[in-house]
Amino acid sequence: MKGMGNMGNMMKQMQKMQKKMMKAQDELHEMTFEASAGGGMVTVIANGKKEITDVQIKEEVVDPDDIDMLQDLILAATNDVLNQIDEKTNETMGQFTKGMNMPGMF
Repeated sequence: MKGMGNMGNMMKQMQKMQKKMMKAQDELHEMTFEASAGGGMVTVIANGKKEITDVQIKEEVVDPDDIDMLQDLILAATNDVLNQIDEKTNETMGQFTKGMNMPGMF
């Protein structure tokens, strides 16, 4: 039954790692991310849960004759802020899966 001690130790390490992962994930969810488009004409703010929390549009960019431009700026800022969240999530959570071949994780 020599191997049981190693198994118990490994389980403790896994539980410790799981707690660290949960803490890191909670911290990510609390973060705020911001992206702008059009030189700051449109700003989108989101949290780490990928929830858009605010959209700011400068008055001078609102042109009833050019709604397409405003829509493009909103899309660009939104996609940028979501990419920032993905990058930070991969950077933060990737430390827990280094060296492991776990398809579909993060």
